[in-house]
Amino acid sequence: MKSEQLKNHKITHAMQHASPHFDERPSDVDINLLVIHCISLPEGDYGTPYVKDLFMGELDSSAHPDLAPLQGLRVSAHCVIRRDGTLEQYVPFDKRAWHAGQSRYCGRKRCNDFSIGIELEGTDKTAYTDKQYECLVGVTKLLLKHYPKLNRHRIVGHEDIAPGRKTDPGIGFDWSKYLNQL
Repeated sequence: MKSEQLKNHKITHAMQHASPHFDERPSDVDINLLVIHCISLPEGDYGTPYVKDLFMGELDSSAHPDLAPLQGLRVSAHCVIRRDGTLEQYVPFDKRAWHAGQSRYCGRKRCNDFSIGIELEGTDKTAYTDKQYECLVGVTKLLLKHYPKLNRHRIVGHEDIAPGRKTDPGIGFDWSKYLNQL
């Protein structure tokens, strides 16, 4: 993995895509939660342009029947880690990406206000690649270094902040493998 550096809340070696789906965080909020997600469009298809198109507001929902329910959806994540370990950043970390939806953590609602969202290309039922773990560990270490309120005990899955509504990153994510490398 390349040496991680952060400049203006962006990872310097990540492929940068400026998603329009973000806004300002509340001024009195510190970043103190990391949320791990998964995404593939259509589900289980990897390497398609549809994730990028969705986060950029450019998705042609008629391109595949499984994309139709996403028509007009305005979502984003701070980063996406592809199956081959490629890192893409869509929203600077100091901005509020729209990844968590209706959510709650430790009694606080609106997790987007105080969290960073990272998407792993995958499904909640399939294993992630070693290259994804390698990249995720590097990114996480960088975030832990630069955002002092964030710590390894405040890293959760989407399923943890939206139980009953979300299941990602799912049974395919090896939490021990990931956390033991931090």
